[in-house]
Amino acid sequence: MNDTIVTVVGNVVDAPRRNNTQNGTVTNFRMASNARRYDASREEFVDSGTLWIDVECWGNLSSNVSASISKGDPVIVHGAMTTHSWESEAGPRSKPQIKAFSVGPNLQKGRALFTRDKFARTGEVVPPTPETTEDHGFPGADDESRVERDYLGAEDALQQMTEASPEPVHA
Repeated sequence: MNDTIVTVVGNVVDAPRRNNTQNGTVTNFRMASNARRYDASREEFVDSGTLWIDVECWGNLSSNVSASISKGDPVIVHGAMTTHSWESEAGPRSKPQIKAFSVGPNLQKGRALFTRDKFARTGEVVPPTPETTEDHGFPGADDESRVERDYLGAEDALQQMTEASPEPVHA
């Protein structure tokens, strides 16, 4: 297989659109990635161009993106780059597109609350319900602050803390 695999960091520039097709559920959105470089003569970073690209998400990713991503969100998209081609009145046209394997928030720009899909291992798409989505809009979110909490319980820890363990880093 000769797919061109890319990872693009940028911002969502329109509201994700979810559609049902013969091939399944797809969510599409457009993103912009602004390149920056250091200009030694000006001694500052400057914008040096913008990549505008359409993103296509299928299956569970489609459901999760449509429930999680909004216009303006900073995201990281990983997937296969393709070219979408079509005929118009002006002749042949084309534009770049990514078939996403994964989409996530850019945590350099803010925090996120991750909620694992209940049936993620089976491949079944389970949309959020009023019972699993509280007033925060996230499935499983509660009113208790998640700031400065590494784990919900010791059984969820990757390593048990000991007297010699370093303190967790918090801002």
